[in-house]
Amino acid sequence: MKFSKLKTQLVKHTLEFKFLAKTSRDELKTKDTWFLSLTDTKGITGIGECSIIPGLSIENPEAFERKLRYVAEHFSEYENYHESLIKFPAIRFGIETALLDLKTGGKRELFSTDFTLKQKPLSINGLVWMGDRAFMLSQVKEKIAAGFNCIKLKIGALDFEQDLEIIKSIRNEYSANDIEIRVDANGAFSLDDALEKLVRLSELDLHSIEQPIKQGQVDEMAALCMFSPLDIALDEELIGIHSIEKKRELLETIQPQYIILKPSLLGGFKACEEWISLAKKNDINYWNTSALEANIGLSAISQWTSSLNNPLPQGLGTGGLYSNNIDSPLTVKNGEIYHDRSQDWDLKDTK
Repeated sequence: MKFSKLKTQLVKHTLEFKFLAKTSRDELKTKDTWFLSLTDTKGITGIGECSIIPGLSIENPEAFERKLRYVAEHFSEYENYHESLIKFPAIRFGIETALLDLKTGGKRELFSTDFTLKQKPLSINGLVWMGDRAFMLSQVKEKIAAGFNCIKLKIGALDFEQDLEIIKSIRNEYSANDIEIRVDANGAFSLDDALEKLVRLSELDLHSIEQPIKQGQVDEMAALCMFSPLDIALDEELIGIHSIEKKRELLETIQPQYIILKPSLLGGFKACEEWISLAKKNDINYWNTSALEANIGLSAISQWTSSLNNPLPQGLGTGGLYSNNIDSPLTVKNGEIYHDRSQDWDLKDTK
């Protein structure tokens, strides 16, 4: 498909959180995202989403927006976008998904799987955001009442003892057979006491912990993965690693139990599938998560995930975070996400 034959349109949309979304790194009230539309000579339009998380994505927000606007205006220069935009993974993801949508008829059905064709659901985790004890426990109860049997808690912003108490209070009511608990430290633990904290967390029958220490401490993370009684999943550690050789070196050195794949942060599906291939060769499992995209990006990631047949609960339950998301067929029910074919897309905010 010749890029010079495609008409482009770029629309910025500011997503508004329903509550103050807090991690150990930041507090979020709003999040900007961009919709890239590609229209061919037949009038068919594919839509992709370009979305970053400031402070986590490798892109600087101002440089990202400048580059994205340039790409939209000079699209014919980027047929080799996977290489020429190597430092802009979110733009690569947006282009890749817009092209997939265009190729499949502009219907927002990028993959012919049972997820889109037969409404087969994907198991997802229920995300519990940071806050005080009462706020976090109220979220846990809401998630369990909504049918989730896998809960992911953001930890590291509170005192560690408070984090432990919250998890203990869940375990007092629900065994590991009833509710699987994942925790995400977002790199909040210090090297001095990380292993001690992992030992204490492991006593609460947790599934895994994401990114216990800050990224870039490869030898230290490798040691934690070797000695921790709690399985470790790499998340931020993968960001900014582009070449096959560097990806292989990272996985072979650290040997984590899991990796977590966020296509917007890693450069799209092609880049993530490189990670998956290398992980399988090293007996490392994985799951996919959104990076707080609107429903355009979330739907694309969900559809791609459905093509991989990974049975683990995925991190795809973020569509309900916003008061002004794009209306879509994505529906969350009983701890699963599915593509409800009776629900239509409302694309007015993408135009």
